[in-house]
Amino acid sequence: MTSLSVETLAAAAVEPITSAGDAQLGVAVLAGIAVIVLLITRLKLHAFLALTLGSLTLGVLAGAPLAKTITSFTAGLGATVAGVGVLIALGAILGKLLADSGGADEIVDTILARAKGRAMPWAMVLIASVIGLPLFFEVGIVLLIPVVLLVAKRGNYSLMRIGIPALAGLSVMHGLIPPHPGPLVAIDALHANLGVTLALGVVVAIPTVVIAGPLFSRYAARWVDIPAPEHMVPQRPSQDLEHRPRFGATVFTVLLPVALMLIKALVDIVVDDPADSVQRVTDIAGSPLIALLAAVLVGMFTLGRAAGFTRDRISVTVEKSLAPIAGILLIVGAGGGFKQTLIDVGVGQMIMDLSKNWAVPALLLAWIIAVIIRLATGSATVATISAAGLVAPLAAGMSTTETALLVLAIGSGSLFFSHVNDAGFWLVKEYFGMTVGQTLKTWSVMETIISVVGLGFVLLLSLVL
Repeated sequence: MTSLSVETLAAAAVEPITSAGDAQLGVAVLAGIAVIVLLITRLKLHAFLALTLGSLTLGVLAGAPLAKTITSFTAGLGATVAGVGVLIALGAILGKLLADSGGADEIVDTILARAKGRAMPWAMVLIASVIGLPLFFEVGIVLLIPVVLLVAKRGNYSLMRIGIPALAGLSVMHGLIPPHPGPLVAIDALHANLGVTLALGVVVAIPTVVIAGPLFSRYAARWVDIPAPEHMVPQRPSQDLEHRPRFGATVFTVLLPVALMLIKALVDIVVDDPADSVQRVTDIAGSPLIALLAAVLVGMFTLGRAAGFTRDRISVTVEKSLAPIAGILLIVGAGGGFKQTLIDVGVGQMIMDLSKNWAVPALLLAWIIAVIIRLATGSATVATISAAGLVAPLAAGMSTTETALLVLAIGSGSLFFSHVNDAGFWLVKEYFGMTVGQTLKTWSVMETIISVVGLGFVLLLSLVL
């Protein structure tokens, strides 16, 4: 998913907007990131404002004219929103249709009806992974927590034995698989092939979620053995509905955009002829915009109409789905502005020049940068966007496969050790009724496992491919 605007900006950024040396640029980067971290963590400023002020700080300390710094930031913001904004909106609409129609509950109930005993943690991974495809992480948690609590209570399971697999499924989807904002922005920034990245992301995600989910949950349940908190079991969205979509139709709708994008990637590899009529059709149908738009339009019938929604009700659902993503779009856009400022002042080129003398592979370097920013800011999306901007020049001479793996390395790094500066940390803590220490021993360790194991499989794929 490479937009023309981003290509134009990258070409224009060959000549840095400042003549600062490497030492000054290094100080400017550290100061810019420090400003972002302090504003988010200490002053509790919204990430959009923090990223904006951090970008201006970076430009000024790098010796760039303020006017050019502002131009770089706004151009990067506009290019990023243009590249992924519509996709985030379409994903939000599909997720809202899935939740409000009872489609998510249908998937959950169908799978749980066939899973008993030892199979239950694996069922929770499957549920979270399927539902997590079109949903933002926070929405997925809110949707799945009632299920996790009910299953743990009724089946007399350890809460961690059921909850960790569900959280792992959601987190892996959030960090590695498009159309989630982080992976989409990294794909856009590094000019990666979306279909190839999606296919390799699935290959990395499956073993990663198995290790961090069902397998790790055995140990998590021993470390933190707590019952499901009674007061946290809310009403499920579909309890007031007379009808729910069928299981098959719901799964088809959720997987439709993924299937279209994977088919496009496969045809591109097998046919590899832009003039071929089949490839031209799949290139259009498998583009992220068309694939997600098709899923939304299909979902209005397979989810909305199947639940008995009128046209007005579907319209209201769509409208309500867009309001909550305003903050996400602003953060993603500002992150794109910060990324472009990094590129334009010459930081990316500086890292590329310095890394030539390092014995650190590009994939590991990208992961380390994402880890540092994740630990500092607490935001996986901010870590992904910033790291992508810093290592973008390294992708210039890479093959399609290598660039896709670079995206996945950044995505893995962005999930490392969630702690007290991450909103997801507090969400999990409160819903599961844990102490800070218990949350660190379960959720934080799980996130670290995902990050390290994800990197391991990315490096293995780089050796094979």
